[in-house]
Amino acid sequence: MNPVQRHYTRFDLADRILDALRQSGADLDALTLDDLGPIDEFHIRGREATTELAELGSLSPGTSVLDVGCGIGGPSRLLAARYGCRVTGIDLVGEYCRVATMLALRVCRGQSVRYCQASALGLPFGDATFDIVWTQHASMNIEDKQRLYAEMIRVVRPGGRLLLYDIVAGPGGPIHCPVPWARDPAISFLVTAEQLEDGLRAAGFDVTTWQDLTEPVREWFRKMRGRARAPGAPPSGPSILLGSAWETMTGNMVTNFEEHRVGVVRAVLSRPHPAREG
Repeated sequence: MNPVQRHYTRFDLADRILDALRQSGADLDALTLDDLGPIDEFHIRGREATTELAELGSLSPGTSVLDVGCGIGGPSRLLAARYGCRVTGIDLVGEYCRVATMLALRVCRGQSVRYCQASALGLPFGDATFDIVWTQHASMNIEDKQRLYAEMIRVVRPGGRLLLYDIVAGPGGPIHCPVPWARDPAISFLVTAEQLEDGLRAAGFDVTTWQDLTEPVREWFRKMRGRARAPGAPPSGPSILLGSAWETMTGNMVTNFEEHRVGVVRAVLSRPHPAREG
């Protein structure tokens, strides 16, 4: 198990999630997307951010989507159930894929979603397999960004798109750790928004939409900081996934945003069609 896998893996994860759902009053035999909403969207602004990215991408029924860094599958299940997409999720963490599959069987019930453990640097799919490559908060743990971008453009068909929502480095200096993706700087590989855009263009993507969401996310963290957790409330998804370190990580994220050490970018990019001959 490499350091990134060790950071995320919790072997009691399925039991902890089902217990939290039980505490929230959910019927485990009839789970819905709304039941899972507070638990299975492991990125800034959760389901709201996922829905906004999906709407920006104009997804339609039958669209084939690859979710790179799918986690426990919240966005992929939303894309399948609400938008009718056929979604494949990959993650480096085997436990996440097992839990994602368990939750999909309980919630999606026949909708087209599947998961497999794989590295984003060696995607186990043929060229031009997917209409959409989708990624949210996954690249922070990946050092070889150009190989990542090369794999993404390889598996998306010409005319297909990359929908991206990612954390980037800000001008304020090195981040304070621990943060949700790294307990220490050894597994954190942030690039600036400019480096991200340049790398994606160098891989062959065309930029359709590029949005800097740093300021609204900074304000979101300010509001979140002022909200007290209700006594007796079930644990949140991030606290289930990351354990007791989550509160310290949240505090550091607030500081990192306030000190301009991190930012957030949302983008839609496309793989151009090959130039026609003659």
